Amino acid sequence: MSNQTQLAHAIRFLAMDAVQQANSGHPGAPMGMADIAEVLFNHHLSHNPKNPKWFNRDRFVMSNGHGSMLVYAALHLSGYDLSMEELKNFRQLHSQTPGHPEYGYTPGVETTTGPLGQGLANAVGMALAEKMLAEQFNREGHNIIDHHSYVFLGDGCLMEGISHEVCSLAGTLGLGKLIAIYDDNNISIDGEVDGWFTDNTPQRFQAYGWHVIEAVDGHDPAAVDAAIKKAKNNTEQPTLICCKTTIGAGAPNKAGSHETHGAPLGEDEIAATREALNWSYKPFEIPDEIYQGWNAESKGAALEQSWQDAMDAYQQDYPELAAELSRRINNELPADFDAKMNAYLRQVSEDAPQMATRKASKLALEGVGPMLPELFGGSADLTPSNNTFWSGSKHINGGDFSGNYLSFGVREFGMSAIASGMSLHGGVIPYTGTFLMFSDYAKNALRMAALMKIRNIFVYTHDSIGVGEDGPTHQPVEQLPALRMIPNMHVWRPCDAVESVAAWHAAIKRSDGPTSLLFTRQGVPHQARHEAQLDLIAQGGYILNDCNQDPELIIIATGSEVGIAAEATEELQNKGHLVRLVSMPCVEVFLQQTPDYQNKVLPHHCRRRLAVEAAKSDTWYQFVGLDGAVIGQDTFGESAPGNDLFAYFNITTEAVLHKAKALLA
Repeated sequence: MSNQTQLAHAIRFLAMDAVQQANSGHPGAPMGMADIAEVLFNHHLSHNPKNPKWFNRDRFVMSNGHGSMLVYAALHLSGYDLSMEELKNFRQLHSQTPGHPEYGYTPGVETTTGPLGQGLANAVGMALAEKMLAEQFNREGHNIIDHHSYVFLGDGCLMEGISHEVCSLAGTLGLGKLIAIYDDNNISIDGEVDGWFTDNTPQRFQAYGWHVIEAVDGHDPAAVDAAIKKAKNNTEQPTLICCKTTIGAGAPNKAGSHETHGAPLGEDEIAATREALNWSYKPFEIPDEIYQGWNAESKGAALEQSWQDAMDAYQQDYPELAAELSRRINNELPADFDAKMNAYLRQVSEDAPQMATRKASKLALEGVGPMLPELFGGSADLTPSNNTFWSGSKHINGGDFSGNYLSFGVREFGMSAIASGMSLHGGVIPYTGTFLMFSDYAKNALRMAALMKIRNIFVYTHDSIGVGEDGPTHQPVEQLPALRMIPNMHVWRPCDAVESVAAWHAAIKRSDGPTSLLFTRQGVPHQARHEAQLDLIAQGGYILNDCNQDPELIIIATGSEVGIAAEATEELQNKGHLVRLVSMPCVEVFLQQTPDYQNKVLPHHCRRRLAVEAAKSDTWYQFVGLDGAVIGQDTFGESAPGNDLFAYFNITTEAVLHKAKALLA
């Protein structure tokens, strides 16, 4: 038995023992891919266990995240700060070893995986970010950005449609430092996949423009090593290494069976495996010689020090570039960003433009973009409609990665998950655009961004029945409240150009989660504000028009409905009613404000409240209560001009007046 095989067995038995102790988990994939992981971690992966965030490290993603014990075992054995006690606490509350790898929980875990295919998409984003940053910062004799993105994946990842979206794009872009290793074991939860997955995977990826290495014995370390070397030598194409493996490899009675996929092997089978593999150690016992064979600490420290020496030389020759790169690596905004954005907000307010907020979003980008060279944008084949391409945008195409904009094609889900991979990589602030209706295609990627607490900006235009003639297939109704239901997602729906600039400012400043920015197709009026109100927009909700006394009625509105609510408010005030108008562009941010601020805007004693928003009305009952009312859009739309639809569905100034008068009565 080779020493490499012994090193791989350490993964197998840690996975078996941890899953058995938890009485929950997936031992089959870690056992089947153990030999591949050993070769990658010990002979190819450039990483430093003592500094998991070293910027020029190789990125490793396990897209088939149910095999998480492979990751935890490899990290533990390599010397990361992941103790044996944490492995023993696999899948237990607050452990560093959750059921699927989770970003932020475990040192060395680059992204949260589990929903199949998304880890692969994240890895595409990481490889794209690496290639862009290398183009922007590397100079002759100074390859400061130079690393690979490796991703393990299984049959399930390839069956998910997102794999087509992102792998097609990766081939088109020629992401040569992306290396995917396919665990071809022919097994999923339901059994042998021949009944539902007979794709010719090598030909599929060849058609994408990938470099494909077929028929590699995934249990032969020399064959795996040779395949990875071959992949690294091809810098023009992403590579798929097809490794034939046996799920649950080593288990004498269950290897090759779906029984090892998602259940403990059982004490008897584990004992039989120990005997079959001549592994005489107790559960969770790893001998020193195995640790010594895995230990990557000294090699990792030397790799990082070599890079740091290169950075020092780079700083001498290119001090401005080095300072800019360091700022981005540290995820810092320019020191004057807030001041410049506040000045730009006031400039836009003074100019008082009246326009669709999707155009106002582009106006905001014209202010934001020159301040942030790390800003990267794209759209899912809707660039002219989303207005995501500003004057400083430059397309990435034809092998030129010096740009800052990508036309993703009709790939909403893939685009969103790729952007998350770019954010996770670092050095880039991504934003992506499509119609709000199509956020449904991307919903799980949005959820994952929120779960990981990463900065990712999702631009959604055509945000209501104002879409008009395209009809109910393109008119979002439930999408806005659905986005609000995602924990840790901030959803901004600005009412005019001023709020649009403020929303972009908030989205970029936010470093603990993603933001969805929702914009109109149709034009909206500018709302007059005084100086103090400009700063209050950032609170998520603020008094836009007040009656200067305790109000007897409060109208709350967002987006395009602020305009009709403002007209109704003025008419009611002119007739002597004490009415306050509150604009609430971001419910989540408003609810984070102090109780005193919230009560100042929405005083408890004023129980007559009316909310107006052209979307499903569910959000607003927490604000209006039993004594209030909501004007919303609780049915699907119709195909007609937008103005006709607002009239037909009774979302008008007249409707607000009618409902307000009923409440006042």
